[in-house]
Amino acid sequence: MPSWNIHIAHVERILDSEPLEALGIADSNTFLFGNVVPDIYVGYVVQPITHKIPYKDTHFADPTFVPTPDASMFYRKHVQGRAADDLTLGAWTHLICDHYYNLRTNEYIARVGVQPGEETRIRKQSDFDMYGRTLDISKAPVLSDQIVRQCAEFAQYPIYERDVVETVRTTGDIVRKNVEDHVDSVPEYSLLTADFFRQTFREVDGVLRKALHLHACGGDPSEIGRPQP
Repeated sequence: MPSWNIHIAHVERILDSEPLEALGIADSNTFLFGNVVPDIYVGYVVQPITHKIPYKDTHFADPTFVPTPDASMFYRKHVQGRAADDLTLGAWTHLICDHYYNLRTNEYIARVGVQPGEETRIRKQSDFDMYGRTLDISKAPVLSDQIVRQCAEFAQYPIYERDVVETVRTTGDIVRKNVEDHVDSVPEYSLLTADFFRQTFREVDGVLRKALHLHACGGDPSEIGRPQP
């Protein structure tokens, strides 16, 4: 999965260059928090949490080597035809981001002939973490009554207030650490390449904008992030 600093970088870039109305977003702070929601109960990033939820239920994907979440299914279940709130829109864009980064990673691995497995997974995640440190981020969600309320009412599963508080703290720590440990040069990646990240970031940026614009204007983005059969 993309690291949270990658998710945050995508959100910052979009929010800094688009009017909220064009994106169908009312509150940018809640939308930013929503972009980390699917990972809260997976149990790796936020600790402690009250409980865990299986990855297949948080991301609409089997936890295979590098899974491609079904963002399309999430949209059809929780966004399409509903008055989706900012938190839900953020969770949807998180899954779109995961889908395309993981899809392109799997394609790259197959193209260069690297065998999937635990060693490859570790190399891949290390590269994602390193790439995230090259990105400039400064925004972290601020705890608000609106975030707490929308988390409690989240249609997929409720998110408890104590877990919301932990997630806000964790996200703030990630942003601060990214600033402190920022990488200014092009890293030497273990598995992927600088061109891979540059091209994938550009692609995902465009897909996220397209999805949000389509939803905001009443279009149909339901095919975006649908896994191939």
